[in-house]
Amino acid sequence: MTDRHSIRHRALGAITALVLVPLTACTADSAAGAAEAAAGDDPPSVIAPGRPGEEARTLSPEEAGKAAEELRDEPVAADFAFMEMMAVHHAQALEMTALAERYADHERVRGLAGRISVAQEPEIAVMEAWLEEHADSPARPDDHGDHGAGGHDHHDHSDMPGMATPEQLADLEGARGAEFDRLFLDLMIVHHEGAVVMSADVLAQTGDMAVRELAAEIAAQQNAEIGRMRNLREDL
Repeated sequence: MTDRHSIRHRALGAITALVLVPLTACTADSAAGAAEAAAGDDPPSVIAPGRPGEEARTLSPEEAGKAAEELRDEPVAADFAFMEMMAVHHAQALEMTALAERYADHERVRGLAGRISVAQEPEIAVMEAWLEEHADSPARPDDHGDHGAGGHDHHDHSDMPGMATPEQLADLEGARGAEFDRLFLDLMIVHHEGAVVMSADVLAQTGDMAVRELAAEIAAQQNAEIGRMRNLREDL
């Protein structure tokens, strides 16, 4: 349990550092725009944090805008890996929530499973649409056909962070009542922790704004659900 908490803390630290930068920049831009309109001063420059080991750069508003557009238009290999693998990751979560709808004993467990399903189904659609939109990108790895939400049934993805093994899924399918509820929560907590780690990884590498926003949303949402699931697990 200590190792798992350590992974979560490292992942959340990376998410905080990477997600708050654009939010701070947006706030600064808004404030600068208001000041410029009121006082007629020249717009201030923007500080762009460098990657690890690199110094920060000072950009003009025009340069910052151009850099933001480049981020939206130039995905990197890590973006494709994240979108493809997270679609598979979400697909397994839906498989588990479908079992909960049938076999969960506690009303709160069924409600949690329903919320996870409602959130992750449209996210899979977003990932698949993004992959289709960027199908011709030179950054897309040549082996992309081996991943993705459709056609992944014949692959073993149990080495992906948080993924349940076939044996664990079989145990879940065979469990009933309170035993099912406890096992479902145990597996889904680990599953969500894996998604947080994957999101932190891509946030440290991404070149695409849509991927950045989706990864940040997944990390925030699933980390909140981890807390709720831990509380529910203690109550069972």
